[in-house]
Amino acid sequence: MIIVVGLGNFGKEYDKTYHNMGFMAIDKFAEKLGCNFSKKDFKSLVAEGRFNGEKILLAKPQTYMNLSGEAVVLLKKKFKDARIIVLVDCIDIKKGEVRYREKGSAGTHNGLRNIVSYIGEDFERIKIGIGRDESMDLKDFVLSKVDMNFFDEVLDNAVNVLVEKISK
Repeated sequence: MIIVVGLGNFGKEYDKTYHNMGFMAIDKFAEKLGCNFSKKDFKSLVAEGRFNGEKILLAKPQTYMNLSGEAVVLLKKKFKDARIIVLVDCIDIKKGEVRYREKGSAGTHNGLRNIVSYIGEDFERIKIGIGRDESMDLKDFVLSKVDMNFFDEVLDNAVNVLVEKISK
């Protein structure tokens, strides 16, 4: 089993913000799998699907970004041997770049830091580069609206990386 977790903040005010890149990417992947987030469990909205014969559980934590570990640890406890892949925004990567990491530190991302504090560094992550606007306060920047004309293709690229990694 593979668990894919998209990080973000719930609520209409956070729709299409930089900090919700993980939510937007996992929504695109759910669409590709033909599944819907119709159930709430593990402090998350969840959806189930199959890809290449493998069971996939998709999760969008409903804990707010900085407490994402509360949801991920519940998933990890229930599905001990599952592979976990996290989709997340990253200010430390150039806007539009997508990077895969098999494991590692959380870097500057508070949502990843919280996950690491609960389950350690041994989970995969796909980071969606959002860059950083130095003229804005960091909180204001990550909660500002995304130019979807630019990021729609970037999110497609993130999903393609996810599909490639799941296919291995």
